Amino acid sequence: MNLTLLEAELRRDEGVRYVPYLDTRGFHTVACGHNLAASPLPAGWAYPLTDAQVNQLLERDISTGLAKLDKVLPWWRQMDEVRQRVIANLVFNMGIGNAALGTGLLGFKNTLAAMQRGSYSVAAAGMKASAWYSQTGQRAVRLCQAMETGTMPIAANVA
Repeated sequence: MNLTLLEAELRRDEGVRYVPYLDTRGFHTVACGHNLAASPLPAGWAYPLTDAQVNQLLERDISTGLAKLDKVLPWWRQMDEVRQRVIANLVFNMGIGNAALGTGLLGFKNTLAAMQRGSYSVAAAGMKASAWYSQTGQRAVRLCQAMETGTMPIAANVA
C-alpha cells in the first residue's frame, strides 16, 4: 500500500492541528486526529506541536492502525490497494472497536463480511446505510465510492 498517499488522504480528511481541540465526539485530539485520551503525548512535548511531532504522531497512528487490522482482519491485505486505503482510513476514523459491542470498524459486521468476499457494492451500500455515513460528510461519500469502484477520487490537496 502506498503509505504516502494514505498519509496525504488522512491529512486531508482529519486536518492538521498543532494544539488540542475537541473532535466531533468530544475527544481531546491533536495533530491529524490523534486521540489524546487513547494515547497521550510523549513526555516533554509541548504545544504548539512542531511539524516533525505531527508527522511522528501520524506515522505512529498509521502503524498502530495497520497492526490492529493485521491482527483482527488479516484478510484485508488481500484487497486491492485502494480498498486497503479505505479500510485503513475507516479504522483511523472510528477505531478498530469491538464486534460484540457493535462499535468502531468491527461493528460493521455485514459490511466487513462483504469486503472479505469481494462484494464491494454490497460493502459500499452497508457503509452508506450506517450512522457513520450521515455523520462523516464528504469523507464518507469518497470512501464509499472508492470501496464500490476501486478508484479513489483525486482531490486537489492530495498528491
